[in-house]
Parts: sequence; structure tokens; C-alpha cells
Amino acid sequence: MKLNVNPTRMELLRLKKRLVMARRGHKLLKDKQDELMRRFLAFIRDIRDLRQEVEKGLTDAFSRFLFVSATLNPQDLEEALSVPGKKLQVDVQSETIMNLRAPVFTPSVEGEVICYGYGNTSGELDISLFSVEKVLKKLILLAQKEKWMDLLADEIVKTRRRVNALEYVLIPNIEETIRSIEMKLSEMERSNFSRLMKVKEIVEAH
Repeated sequence: MKLNVNPTRMELLRLKKRLVMARRGHKLLKDKQDELMRRFLAFIRDIRDLRQEVEKGLTDAFSRFLFVSATLNPQDLEEALSVPGKKLQVDVQSETIMNLRAPVFTPSVEGEVICYGYGNTSGELDISLFSVEKVLKKLILLAQKEKWMDLLADEIVKTRRRVNALEYVLIPNIEETIRSIEMKLSEMERSNFSRLMKVKEIVEAH
């Protein structure tokens, strides 16, 4: 679709400069999109392995805890877990990834996971809690990387829209408008040349 502009030489020059900028912007955005996709795919591979480790650790801890719940007196279990002995804090900062502000989670852990006496509990409860403790930092790292992947995915969609808008809308419209203006200017030049020739013939006849 042609742009609504005046068919003048000044406008033609302006559109040609705009076309150069649009093509340059398209190339830069395309390169950015390719790099975003490369990093996104690398994140997928990394997160897949990390998620498998986390899920395996949590599944193991949960299955052990279910066994403890089935064998231990409910009151003893509740008393054992009523006062947590381990304290977790997560400091959230940020770093830049492809001009995106991505969160960085830094866990801070204090205390001991075992906060009860051993008289009314079993070793399976100890093992289940140690299993959770072991997987905790990996779980926080997984949350961080999945957030990064979400940010990259959103940026890929936005960048792809801009690339498509330039490639299929703006650049073709500018090119069509330039061709139209060049044709009109050529017609005007031919028309002016014809008038000049007629004026010359009239002058020479007199």
C-alpha cells in the first residue's frame, strides 16, 4: 500500500533515506531475534536437565515423607515440625540479558534442618528433610532460569512482530511509494520536455 505523500523530488529523497534506515533496522532486529532464539534454546536445554534433577529430588523427599506420615504418630510428627529450625531468605537483584532486566535470586540459609529430638521420630523423616534441603538451592536457581526464559520468550515475540512489520508492511510500502513517485516524476519530465519542444518549434517558426 502506497504511503500518502506528495510526489516530489524532496519527498523521494526522504523516502529513499527512510528505506535505507528501515532495511538497516530490519537487519539489526533480525540479528537480535536470531541471538534471542539461540539463547532461548540454550536455556531450554539447561532448564530441562535442572528441572529433572529438582523433580527427582522433590519426588524422593515427598515419597519418604509420605512413608513417615503413614508410620509415625501424627501428633509426634506435628510436634517435630512445629518449630522450623532453618531460615531461608532470597535476595533479589538484577542483571542485563540482551537489554532485558532479569532477576537474580541469591538464597541465604541459616540454621539446621533438624530441629527436633530423635526419641519420637524416625530416620526416614531426617532423610526426607535432608532431601528437601539438598534440592532447595537448585529449586531457586530453576525459578530464576525459568523467569529468564519467560522474559526471552516475550522479547522474541515482540521482536518478531517488529521484524514482520518492517519486512511485510513498512519496507514494501516505502518501495511501492518510491516506484510510484519515480514514475510520476518521469511522466512530468517527459511532459515538460514535450512542452519545451513545442515552444522551441513555435519560436523557430517565427
